[in-house]
Amino acid sequence: MKAMVLDHTDDVSTSPLRLHDRPIPVPHAGQVLVKIRVCGVCRTDLHVVEGELPNVALPLIPGHQAVGTVVEVGAKVSEVKKGDRVGIAWLQGTCGRCEFCTSGRENLCLQASFTGYQVDGGYAEYAVVPARFAYPIPSIFSDEEAAPLLCAGIIGYRALRLSGIKPGQRLGLYGFGASAHIAIQIARHWGCRVYVSSLKPEHQELARQLGAVWIGRAMEMPPDKLHGSIIFAPAGELVPPALRALDRGGTVALAGIHMSAIPSLDYDRDVFGERVIRSVTANTRQDGVDLLREAAAIPITPHTVRFPLEEANRALQELKAGTFQGAAVLTI
Repeated sequence: MKAMVLDHTDDVSTSPLRLHDRPIPVPHAGQVLVKIRVCGVCRTDLHVVEGELPNVALPLIPGHQAVGTVVEVGAKVSEVKKGDRVGIAWLQGTCGRCEFCTSGRENLCLQASFTGYQVDGGYAEYAVVPARFAYPIPSIFSDEEAAPLLCAGIIGYRALRLSGIKPGQRLGLYGFGASAHIAIQIARHWGCRVYVSSLKPEHQELARQLGAVWIGRAMEMPPDKLHGSIIFAPAGELVPPALRALDRGGTVALAGIHMSAIPSLDYDRDVFGERVIRSVTANTRQDGVDLLREAAAIPITPHTVRFPLEEANRALQELKAGTFQGAAVLTI
């Protein structure tokens, strides 16, 4: 099979992914083999490729927003059958026994494995996944529309929940890439007023099209106090102004897997008044199920930009530069 493989981490400008011919993987007990049709390109892929996340399992096939069809089923699989259209997301395995797994917090499992990080992902023609981590894709979405929902959508949805935002309240979004452009559609469906801070004019324009009531530069103060905010940009310097923009009792959710250093905080100015900073760590399977159900009911319309599999390096380069609106998707 064709696959874009990372042999060593490096700045994405050097095009570190190489096209290889790999054997088609064989599903073991509890797994299914998926013929991939599309795979979304995520900022987490960029962090993996550039070595900003530790202990990358090299050589590696990145990608964790893959959509395709089950073509082979391993032993002891009852949840999925041949011909099913499924999605492969970031979380691919947990121990199932620890205090986190047994209390509905499997995203915090210390033995978790992640697609396109510790195990091969979707920048390829085929991938294997445990059947219990293969998400049925609602028929309302095309393959291309479904791909960004599998991480950008799921993480944005979890971040919305952890921000504590309620229907009708004021929500701030810092950074307006793939995840934020899905989160705003959910928040608007809930009747929230959404305030967006973003550097890129093209991202600001998409936020305007999707119903933001205010759009400003990254460090600008919104005109109203916010009940909750999500920082999608991997920029720690946004945390103090995001806290200052909150109303008393509000929460800033940090949605990235990697972030630059957070500057020192002034307790009275930035934190007092029961303001909360909360990180978002991966997701549970239930987050994925809930997001896909709600996305289909709204329905969400992801904005996507296509790249051939062989141009995965260019897709990552453009993601880093922020030159496109919405989400990049590799077609396979």
